[in-house]
This record gives sequence, C-alpha cells and structure tokens, in this order.
Amino acid sequence: MKKLQNKWVRAAIPALLIHCSIGTVYCWSIFKEAIAAKIGMSSFALGWAFSLAIFFLGMSAAFAGRMVEKDIHKSSLIACICFTVGMLGTGLFIQFTTGVVALLGIYLCYGCIMGIGLGIGYLTPVKTLMLWFSEQKGLATGISIMGFGLAKAIATPIMEIIQKKLGISEMFYILGTIYFIMMFIGHVLLKKPDGWVEADDNKNDFKPLAMFKDKTFLGIWLMFFINIHCGLALITYEKQILGTTFAGMTVLTAMISIVPSVTAAFNALGRIGYSTISDKMKERNTVYIIIFTSCIIITLITLIPSAITNTSKSMIIASLVIILLVIINLGYGGGFSTLPALLSERFGMEKISKIHGLTLSAWAIAGLTGNNMSELILSLTGNTYDYILIATLILYLIALIICVKIVGKNKEKQVKTRKKLKKA
Repeated sequence: MKKLQNKWVRAAIPALLIHCSIGTVYCWSIFKEAIAAKIGMSSFALGWAFSLAIFFLGMSAAFAGRMVEKDIHKSSLIACICFTVGMLGTGLFIQFTTGVVALLGIYLCYGCIMGIGLGIGYLTPVKTLMLWFSEQKGLATGISIMGFGLAKAIATPIMEIIQKKLGISEMFYILGTIYFIMMFIGHVLLKKPDGWVEADDNKNDFKPLAMFKDKTFLGIWLMFFINIHCGLALITYEKQILGTTFAGMTVLTAMISIVPSVTAAFNALGRIGYSTISDKMKERNTVYIIIFTSCIIITLITLIPSAITNTSKSMIIASLVIILLVIINLGYGGGFSTLPALLSERFGMEKISKIHGLTLSAWAIAGLTGNNMSELILSLTGNTYDYILIATLILYLIALIICVKIVGKNKEKQVKTRKKLKKA
C-alpha cells in the first residue's frame, strides 16, 4: 500500500481523471448547432446554456472554497454526481423534448447542474496538488489544469464519431457514463499528504468582499477576467470563424475539422508549459506579461491583411487565423494554470482554496460576457469577425497595463497581506 501513497497516485492521476472529464465543456462549439437543429431553437438562444455552465462553474467555485478546504472527498463526489447527472439529463431533454421545454431543460442540466459539478470539480484537486508538489507548484497545477484543456482535444473526434454513428443524445449518455467512472476513480484516489493538517475552520475567518479591497487581488481578478473573456470570445466561435475564413478554399476546407483538436492541444500545452516555466521565474506575474504581449502581437498581425483584396489575402489570413487561435489558446490555458501558484505567492497557502475559488468568480462573469460579446458584434456588423479581434485587442492592452502597473511584484505589500490573512 505504501507504493500507492505518493504524489502521482494521490494527486496527479486523480486530478487528471477529474479535469479530463469536466474539461469537455469546451467542446460546446462541436455540437451546439446539432442540438439547436434537433430541438428546433436558434443557436443564439441555445448559446446561453454554455454561458450558464461557465457562470455556475465560477460561482460554485467561489462559494465552495470552504467545503473544499474542509473535505476534498465530499467535494469530489458532489462534482462527480452533478457533472454526470447534468450530462445525462441534457441527453434526455434532447431526445424526448423540443422547443422551449427542451431549451429550459438544457439550461437546467447543462448550464446549472453540470456547471456546479464543473466548478467544484475544477477547484477540488488544486490545493492537494500544490501540497504534494510543494517545490513545484506551477508544475502541479499545470498537470491538473492541463487535463481540463486536453479534454477538448481528446473528446472532439470521439464526439464527432458518436454523433454521426449514433446521434447527439446518445453521445451524452455514453460520455456521461464514461466520465462518471473516471471521476469516481479520481474521487477514491484523491488524498492530501499524511502530514498536512488543515487549520480549524471558522466561518468568519475569510471575508470575500474584503479581498476586493486589496489592489493586488483586484488586479489579478481583472486580468484573469479579461483573459477568459477574450479567450471565450474567440474559442466558442472557433468553428464558425474557421468556416468563414476557409470558405471557397477547397484545398484547405478539410482542415476545419482538424484545427479545433490542434488548438485544444495547444490550450493544454499552454496550461502545463506556462505554469511549469513560472516555477523557474523569480516573478510568476511575468508569465501573464508574456501571455498578453503575445496575444496583442498576433491579433495586430492578423488584422493587417484585411486591406488586401487579391487571392493571396485568403491564404495569408487563413494561415494567420490558425496561428491566432493557437496563440490565444496557449495564453488562455496558461492563464488558468499559473493562477493558483501566483495566488499562493501573493497570499500564502493557508486559505488558497478560498482565494482561488473567489478569483474563479471572474470566470463566471466572463462566461456571460465572452461569447455573448462576439454574438452581439456579429449581429451588429453582418458577421464580420474583424471587429471581434479589434475588441479583444483593446482588452488585451488593458490587461497588460493592469498586469504591469497593479499586479507587479510588491514584496512589502505581499508580506502585509499574508499577515492579515493569517490573523483573520
């Protein structure tokens, strides 16, 4: 049994099992149009199911910090049940109902119930990983959160095959069952190190609203929000952007089905890569400077050929759009995985699950604003994707300023904040 009491069996593997399951929420663009056609509702109306899923993910994580700190087995089991019940329920509503009834059922199952499983499941393994990998916190969170990004790369081709062979509702039944098994195994294996003892729990020892008065925390929250908002604005419309970009380009049209898996792989690579690199840096915030700078540069470069009107324009833009989606996915994933280590660097490990969960409320708000910003821009501009790039470019510039001016390292403030949290 001693061989099973190590950081890989008790932290890394269960974290991957949980995150590789719940990360399939990002496969939304693969099947949303098929669901809309099946239940007879517009793609825009259905899109709120994804927004609700991300909103409930962020808010459940924000409020579940105390429970996760106290009992990771309880939280991992709740995550397993909620996520898989949400998936199975979504399949049932797709198969047996249509119209508004189906839409409301999908909102409830995919958006609310599954969203709660997403948030609790996302938060649960993170502190455990950082405790086991105390000297490599970035690597630890990168391993877990990489699974969240890798899920899309793995699930996309599987989902497409099941949809074509069996149908959309059957896809939810099959995958819901598989993910229950995976998450339950993760639930059984997950365990904190034997030497770690949680401090006595006091409901009044952590005041969320007070955290937003801390400029460093507020800065981290804002730049995290912007990174997710901009990422969702592009990632959730990835398939449609590619379809528009490759329209009429027969030679390259076949690539549309391949690119989402490629970008998902880079999303996962960003999660493990950026967070691991942050372990080698004196200041983890440097990772976010790299992320925002690279996103600004590639967005600018992608917008430049818009004035060209010859045949080469299509080839240039097609190539740049793929590179853009790759860079955005890299930064999107890296922003998630580096966050827990950055927070622990600024505020310590004592209440990291609560602080991390509170920061994830930014994810909840971005879930409502990111893809809906794109939808609004497209409806106002006649489906012109360039305006989405302009909007995200401006936001990335704001995020870079926040990153440098507000979140930039301040050792004295960092020490004072830690002392306040310990006394609380």
